[in-house]
Amino acid sequence: MSRCAWAVDPENVRYHDEEWGVPAHDDRHLFEMLILEGAQAGLSWLTILKKRENYRRAFANFDAAKVAKFTPKDVERLMGDAGIVRNRLKIESTILNARGTLAVTKEFGSLDRYLWQFTGGGTIQHNLRSTSEIPVSSPESDAMSKDLKKRGFKFVGTTICYAFIQATGMVNDHLVTCPCWKPLSR
Repeated sequence: MSRCAWAVDPENVRYHDEEWGVPAHDDRHLFEMLILEGAQAGLSWLTILKKRENYRRAFANFDAAKVAKFTPKDVERLMGDAGIVRNRLKIESTILNARGTLAVTKEFGSLDRYLWQFTGGGTIQHNLRSTSEIPVSSPESDAMSKDLKKRGFKFVGTTICYAFIQATGMVNDHLVTCPCWKPLSR
């Protein structure tokens, strides 16, 4: 059996083997992944993965309550931080999305409960045999994207939401030939 084709360098192999596709229910981690997937737009995932610790430092370890209080002065500070992607729209969206996360948490009780509703509370199991079969969006990511946008979130298009769904184990998109597929298909 061989890993999914995208897991070739050490960072991606570790991420693939230990995290990608594993069902995640911790609100802080879900917020982190939503932000990182949005930061990745137009870039490679490896770029973001290499900057992940810098993102954690820059964004208060993805504590949504702390990030929601960031000010324009914080945006300027972050624009000077070479450890993250210095894109003003992505930085501002992180703060906006933190505020949205607090509102969703208040309404639904947790970010986990809100996000997992889009897959019916469980993992969608795929039986993919080729990388070419992996979708870039789904009805679930379409619905998530539409609802997040309605709530004021940014950088949450359907492709970003699908990548998020994959990363957090809401769908099992490991190929059936990958050693991670079977344990996650239970």
